[in-house]
Amino acid sequence: MADVGELDTSKNCQGGIGGIDPDVSRYPYSIVWTPIPVLSWLLPFVGHMGICTSAGVIRDFAGPYFVSEDNMAFGRPTKYWKLDVGKVHASGSNAWDLAVRDASEAYKHRMHNLCCDNCHSHVAMALNLMRYDNCSSWNMVNLCLLSLVHGKHVSLGGFVKTWLPFFLLIGVILTVTLVLCLR
Repeated sequence: MADVGELDTSKNCQGGIGGIDPDVSRYPYSIVWTPIPVLSWLLPFVGHMGICTSAGVIRDFAGPYFVSEDNMAFGRPTKYWKLDVGKVHASGSNAWDLAVRDASEAYKHRMHNLCCDNCHSHVAMALNLMRYDNCSSWNMVNLCLLSLVHGKHVSLGGFVKTWLPFFLLIGVILTVTLVLCLR
């Protein structure tokens, strides 16, 4: 039987029991998302996306010719979407990790474009390479919509960081509108 120290080490390296461990930002076989300041305040479904390896290490296309590892461009994830490794065409964690690595290597040689070739496109390429869910037509639009529907907030703090700025902005707009209408 393992002692407590071994269990703690295992938790840190493998993503904890059940795989997901927000305390150390480990989300094996997941797509992660974090808001982009100002842009996500106006459009809370728009944000920065990354994909995690089987060990939960986050890879994200963070800028021109740069894919970061375990240091997302706009901070720690606030949402994650856990995927089923059994839906990888070649099956298993090796196929998953190979696709994430190959997509990351390809994006290390690409210019970042906010509208056309961005972090969502990087994740889509990884899913297309692994033929996730027997599909090779993943793109930034369906990833945005599906992560909005299937994504879970990592904590109450993640929910607040995602939605509070948007609701504050809406509150200010409604208040100003109401004051102007009552004049």
